[in-house]
Amino acid sequence: MNNPLKIIAMIPARYEASRFPGKLLKDLNGKTVITRTYEAAKNTELFEEVYVVTDSDEIFAEINKNGGKAIKSNKEHECGSDRIAEAVQDMDVDIVVNVQGDEPFIDKDSLAKLLVVFREDDASAIDLASLKTALSESDEITNPNNVKVITNKNDFAMYFSRFPIPYPRNTDAQVTYFKHLGIYAFRKQALIDFYNLPMLSLESAEKIEAIRFLEYGKNIKMVETQMQTIGIDTPEDLDKAREIWSN
Repeated sequence: MNNPLKIIAMIPARYEASRFPGKLLKDLNGKTVITRTYEAAKNTELFEEVYVVTDSDEIFAEINKNGGKAIKSNKEHECGSDRIAEAVQDMDVDIVVNVQGDEPFIDKDSLAKLLVVFREDDASAIDLASLKTALSESDEITNPNNVKVITNKNDFAMYFSRFPIPYPRNTDAQVTYFKHLGIYAFRKQALIDFYNLPMLSLESAEKIEAIRFLEYGKNIKMVETQMQTIGIDTPEDLDKAREIWSN
């Protein structure tokens, strides 16, 4: 019988954000965005523990004040995965799920599907898993802010790009384009490896951290979902989130 996996969620939370500084501490119908996200992750009941890992004294205090668990980052990091890796390196865990701090509308079913892959027949080949969702509109496919992913027949990622992939030279080919959703479930060792490995040229060119795993030979299992993420990147996004929360 397989031993149960110890699964935790980590929410990386920077105070500074280029497009919307301080957004995680903005009010979302009576609670801050980061508190709403933390509580949503807890309420899925998929994780043994949920932590916010942050470089901000204000966010650290906010989570503790509301009875949550927060970890203070020791230093600045280039991305959320680095911040999480620093936090978990001395923890006894198997799977670490990266939950975005600015996405309080967490879809439990999609997260559950993501975690199931670590119990399937090819689980031993999986270093990390992530989500993808189909794109149908041409402007969504060509939008460089939407990271696209292509997979092999076993749903392992072959490449990620801001460019539409595959290129439709044969317009009669029946191809579905997939957007990569930036929610990851890592084996702990894959996350530590990521933290210790330098960025290579493809990741640098595309500015997509998932490419680093591919460049170093890690296997990323992609799981299809119909979930549409609702991130808060601008004040207008926050207004939309408040409206959704009220309904």
